[in-house]
Formats: sequence, structure tokens, C-alpha cells
Amino acid sequence: MSILKEIVAAVAGVYALLFVCDAVFGVGEARFDDAYYSASFYAPRPKEFRFAGDTPPAVRVSDAFAQFAPVKPGRTGATRR
Repeated sequence: MSILKEIVAAVAGVYALLFVCDAVFGVGEARFDDAYYSASFYAPRPKEFRFAGDTPPAVRVSDAFAQFAPVKPGRTGATRR
């Protein structure tokens, strides 16, 4: 029975805290700028320089992995004694 009273008190406290926060911070003003989250904000401008903009993705991936030397099978480089 004691645990039930503590749970009820905790829930009531959380609701009271939410009510106070809502009264203090209000709902009249916008908290987030919707224009900031629009796709046009992130889209590149038509005349913007794009590095490798005309290169297909497969070529870019191939070039990225070409900088690494292939690993030869065998020992990993650690020496055992």
C-alpha cells in the first residue's frame, strides 16, 4: 500500500511540474522555426559549386576505397615469441 501512495504522489508531482512549466513558458510563441526544418533550407543552390557533383556514386565509392592498400593474407603484423 505504501508503494501505491508513493507512485500516486510521484505522478501527481510530475503533472504539477508540467502544469507549472506550461504556465511559465507559455504556448503563445512558437518554440521552433518551421522554416529551419524545410527541405529548401538544406537543398543546394542551383549555382552552388558541388565537389564531384557530376561523378556517379559508384565512382566516388571506388575512389574512396582505392586509397587503401589491399591486405595480404597471413600474419597481422604482431610478432609472437
